[in-house]
Amino acid sequence: MLNAILLVLDVVSSGFLILFVLLHAGRGGGLSDMFGGQMGGSMAGSTVVERNLDRITIVTALVFVFSTVVLALRVGG
Repeated sequence: MLNAILLVLDVVSSGFLILFVLLHAGRGGGLSDMFGGQMGGSMAGSTVVERNLDRITIVTALVFVFSTVVLALRVGG
């Protein structure tokens, strides 16, 4: 039962991780421009939207890595 929950968490977090990485602004602006990524930029060069997207991406990546490692240890061990 726990393996099934971990597997679902792993698949869902990987999908969100792909989505969040694609939303990041690259050299050409990226898809984040659609959601106001260039509006009202601060002196630091990154907007609130980009900083929040960075934080959400990091948390999603940590959830993905944690669930992958725990799932690998439970299935392989």
